[in-house]
Amino acid sequence: MEQAKNVAKPQELLSEFIGTFCLVFAVGCNVITGTAAWAVTSIACTLMVSIYALGSVSGANFNPAVSFALGMNKTMGWGKVAKFIAAQLVGGIVAGIAYAGMFWDVFNLAPAEGYNGLHAGLAEFFYTFLLVFCVLNTAVSKNNGPDSGKEYFGLAIGFSVIAGGYGAGHISGGCFNPAVAVGIDVSSAGVGFGWCIAYTIFELIGAAAAVVVYQFIRPDEKIDGTARTKGGRFLCEFLGTFFLVLTVGLNVIGGSKAPVWSIAASLMCVIFCMGDISGGHFNPAVTLAITISKRLPEEQTRDNTCVLYMVCQILGGIVAGFTYSNMEKGQCFPLAPGAGHTWLSAYLAEMVFTFMLCYVVLSIACCDAKPCMDSFFAFAIASCVTAGGYGIGAISGGSLNPAVSIGIAVSSIGRGHGIFHMIPYVIFEFLGGAIAAGVFGFTHKAFVNKA
Repeated sequence: MEQAKNVAKPQELLSEFIGTFCLVFAVGCNVITGTAAWAVTSIACTLMVSIYALGSVSGANFNPAVSFALGMNKTMGWGKVAKFIAAQLVGGIVAGIAYAGMFWDVFNLAPAEGYNGLHAGLAEFFYTFLLVFCVLNTAVSKNNGPDSGKEYFGLAIGFSVIAGGYGAGHISGGCFNPAVAVGIDVSSAGVGFGWCIAYTIFELIGAAAAVVVYQFIRPDEKIDGTARTKGGRFLCEFLGTFFLVLTVGLNVIGGSKAPVWSIAASLMCVIFCMGDISGGHFNPAVTLAITISKRLPEEQTRDNTCVLYMVCQILGGIVAGFTYSNMEKGQCFPLAPGAGHTWLSAYLAEMVFTFMLCYVVLSIACCDAKPCMDSFFAFAIASCVTAGGYGIGAISGGSLNPAVSIGIAVSSIGRGHGIFHMIPYVIFEFLGGAIAAGVFGFTHKAFVNKA
């Protein structure tokens, strides 16, 4: 078995070369000629389809940080890891040279103007963490990956690039992959070279952190076979909410061309990754709706899980708020209605779309009436954020989540924005969740599972 983990077959190495080449070539084509609105989606879709096409051949790493994480997790032997990384780096470099020759144009790898190496490093760290975390939880996990019959691994991994590319791309360029960083840097060596080294260090640290967290929340899948801990559920709720709010803040402050798409993608990814552990609430209004509907397992009802979930979610939102503010050189934004809209309009808008979000969660995750949703439940839930974000973003900001509202408001303390207006936002969002629970109990009475 150990020998098999170290053997890299020629077809596997070619697979890793092809997948990485296509990814880096797509990056180059989109940066040089692509539109700001769709470039990241194009790159993410290239990764996603390559994963589905070549996953059965090599596992579809296409990223030295992913291969490094698999070695650290003992999923792959270090000898095979080294060969995969070599194939990926060659693929990235060849792709960089190919698009440079095709366009006779290049772009330099470096932090964006106004940002320093630490800002860019944090951007690469966080979203490489998210990408690798998606790989581990949706493609490696025996309980949540392809071996369990679930098919969303490629979707989750690809959309992690949508979350990070739009969110943090304006800071670092959004590589999240040493092969991408090296390919870009080598192709533009005449303009400047060297940032790929710093980027790679932060990306590998992000990958290592993802392995540590993965093994903590899924200890039953570690070599020693220890039982899953209660603390893992609370960490999941903190972490999922953190990435959601972090992506909100970076998109808004960075002036993303597709902010709602990116935010929804981040929610989808964390639900796919951790939904089977904590339930994937990441929203106090969702936790309230599930609790009122008596959909929490009995043991979680006894130990006040709902309250502890809400605490973890709110803490995740607050920590994320201060994190994105620091990554954005102290910038923040207020929680307030859009221009031309009243506070009452904002409150009512939040209530209606929070209702929709919570009602969809209850309808597809808490009862038997969920045809064809085994592989796409997180996509449906995240699409509520797409609907609400575009629908009422100009009215209220489109939080749909008390943890998001609190994280945004608290992060603006001391910067000229009030925070107490977050209270009615939160009240109306909770009200939307409570109404969803009541309506769900009436419409889905015949389908509700026993908790």
